[in-house]
Amino acid sequence: MVLQPSLKNCLRLSCVLRSPKAGFRSTARGALIIQSVSNDVYQNLAVEDWIHDHMDLEKRQVLFLWRNSPAVVIGRHQNPWQECNLRLLRQKNIKLARRRSGGGTVYHDLGNINLTFFTTRKKYERMENLKLVVKALKALSPQLDIHVTDRYDILLDRHYKISGTAAKLGGTSAYHHCTLLCNADKFVLSSVLKSPYKGLKSNATPSVPASVKNLFEEDPSLTSEMLLDAIAKEYATQHQIDHHITLINPADETLLPGIINKTKELQTWEWVYGKTPKFSVSTCLNMAYKDSVLDVKVNMDVKYGRIEVCNIDLPEQWLPPALYSELVKSLTGSKFCPNETTTLATTLLRVCPQDDELHSRWNLLCENMRMLM
Repeated sequence: MVLQPSLKNCLRLSCVLRSPKAGFRSTARGALIIQSVSNDVYQNLAVEDWIHDHMDLEKRQVLFLWRNSPAVVIGRHQNPWQECNLRLLRQKNIKLARRRSGGGTVYHDLGNINLTFFTTRKKYERMENLKLVVKALKALSPQLDIHVTDRYDILLDRHYKISGTAAKLGGTSAYHHCTLLCNADKFVLSSVLKSPYKGLKSNATPSVPASVKNLFEEDPSLTSEMLLDAIAKEYATQHQIDHHITLINPADETLLPGIINKTKELQTWEWVYGKTPKFSVSTCLNMAYKDSVLDVKVNMDVKYGRIEVCNIDLPEQWLPPALYSELVKSLTGSKFCPNETTTLATTLLRVCPQDDELHSRWNLLCENMRMLM
């Protein structure tokens, strides 16, 4: 069943799932297919958390369909400075989110489909889920050369990755989610998933680079709606249920009690950046000043997203010792974050002597420090 826009709007207004009892928390058994009406990455990740935490997956297996506006999503144990270009994300107003599952970093936009399969831990089976997706795609477009790898990726033409996988295994519940590249902006994808930061050493889980391709490049007749519908239809067939997609609003507290707090938590600096495994930065800043280039060595240890140890090796007398000491002291314990460094630099600059030369040197150093972040 392909939902027409008018029907979608009607369902949205009438609240298909009017209450938790009538929807998710009922004693009904069997599988359920739901689709988010939101394109907000934090809201959709919060729905995953809510279903995992609250639904009785012994009674109801769930397929959750969702799409996001531009966002980069990192795995639970990853380092965002290592995985993506944070400066470019800020410039393009692309959101950064950390999910609760493991795995690597992915780029989402409206040309990307996300699928989450919820089951009990005992019934968790990634390979079967991916085979279901492949079967649905081949039903739509039989000429597609697609297959599932041992790494639980889906490849197109034996080379191009069109789907990656991650999972969360709880005590009794589990979910497996995967992406499906349909018509994503590959230029933006490759740009934002390329880290420009140098001198980082981390034990965080690294992503494995791969060549990617959009499905629509192979078969331009496809649409995202067709793919969503085909996957839902195949899921319904395998679980022997009616082919019906229920639309939900991830901001609806009557349907999903506590969902707003879950969404807010996923947006906090403490979650997105503060959960980064401990890492170090050891690099040399080549600062062009007047007619020379200064080499400034910087060594920092960062824990929970905050600078734990900070050493800056400046040329002798380039800054007054007291000002240098105050800078290092202020940075230690602060967030490894350009905004916080800007605030610290501005505050310290106010107590500097009114000396144009000194101010120029100070601003140059602080700007280069911000570039590390």
